Amino acid sequence: MKKTLRHGYTTGACAAAAAKGAALMLMRQAEVGEVAIDLPAGVSATFPLHDQRFSDHEAACFVVKDAGDDPDVTNGAELHARVTFVPTPPHSSTGENGIVIEGGTGVGKATKPGLAVGPGEWAINPVPRRMIEQAVRDALADSPTPVRVTISIPDGELRAQKTLNARLGIMGGLSILGTTGIVRPLSAKAWTDTIDAALDVARACGCPNVVLSTGRSSELAAQHHLNRAADPATALPEETFVMMGDHVAYALQSCARRGFLQPFVACQFAKLLKIACGYENTHAAASELDLSALLGWAREGGLPEAITATIAPANTAREIVIAANFDPSLLELVCSHASAAARRHVPELSPRFLVADYGGAIAFHGRSAGL
Repeated sequence: MKKTLRHGYTTGACAAAAAKGAALMLMRQAEVGEVAIDLPAGVSATFPLHDQRFSDHEAACFVVKDAGDDPDVTNGAELHARVTFVPTPPHSSTGENGIVIEGGTGVGKATKPGLAVGPGEWAINPVPRRMIEQAVRDALADSPTPVRVTISIPDGELRAQKTLNARLGIMGGLSILGTTGIVRPLSAKAWTDTIDAALDVARACGCPNVVLSTGRSSELAAQHHLNRAADPATALPEETFVMMGDHVAYALQSCARRGFLQPFVACQFAKLLKIACGYENTHAAASELDLSALLGWAREGGLPEAITATIAPANTAREIVIAANFDPSLLELVCSHASAAARRHVPELSPRFLVADYGGAIAFHGRSAGL
């Protein structure tokens, strides 16, 4: 029997719960063991609180993020909230309903345009911010005294090193994210959200085109290839390069929605072949490499017998391309099928492929896409 995977909660939900707990302790001047909050998904969730502390003007606690069965880099992170009564100086702004929300240690700040928050703002996205405001408002009831809510993640900067935050322009820590409050196990949403954010940043930074990569090795090869003859002052900015992982169809569709109609796609031969076979996702669990299709294409395309002879007995795509010594006719053939498959996903798109070898170089470069 297939195991039912356990869902978890977003950083936004955990931050809102911690903020509500701290606000309740501040108002009651008593320890609170757990809190329940309403999630945007339309359900209520209860969170245990830890390290509860309070005084007559400030209270703090934290919630440990439980990502369920999702392999999330933030699983086990402590989402701390401190709620403080603040005086209201003349001409000051305290935010909606007297609630100011800011980040602390381990919460990043945006440094590039195109994100859900503007440059210089704390990386607390709009939905989590509204969740925090509502949770604190519920706890404060009708109190007229303004408060400051500070969200922090003690090891957030360290955890952020395992994410693409720095690439996106979120520096100094993690983002407070989540649109439903719930993390669905093994969903692709974290990846696809990151692809969208990276493309938004590229557009906001004025990049005329983007380079989608299936992995870091392919991306590094593409960066070296495209920038090798460029003056340092005219080298492609880092925002041009977008890590799409296995989410090929989604990334291409996301490009089209943002007007990037001739993106480069950097990948190694096995991923290229999967794209050419029409797979929307090139992960091993979602796609099976079909070498028989390649053999048929090679014969129909009139490739030299020396190449077709390497395909029939082969077990892997890597074996084939190495035996063929990255023959341009083979790469051109598979790229043409990959381009056709991409247009089936997005008819208006004209991608160009950069095929990386296994030594860190680009073995095949499609026609210029106007970078």
